[in-house]
Amino acid sequence: MQSWSTDDGNTVFVSETDGDKGSKGPFLAAYESSDFERRYGWFCTNCESFDNAMDAMGRIKCNQCGNFRKPTEWDAAHE
Repeated sequence: MQSWSTDDGNTVFVSETDGDKGSKGPFLAAYESSDFERRYGWFCTNCESFDNAMDAMGRIKCNQCGNFRKPTEWDAAHE
């Protein structure tokens, strides 16, 4: 676990084992506390940013470098 500071000065804890593959580098899960009880969001390892967006199908995109994770769920209407 690593501790990082966000742009607004909060300390968050990044898991080194809980994450997913991205197009440019892994996204790691970030938590508000060291006991991993409350999820903060995702940490982009490519540019070391917390500025990421996730949609309802599980896609993650880093707003800084464009790192991208494919959806984890599919809408049945698209099959």
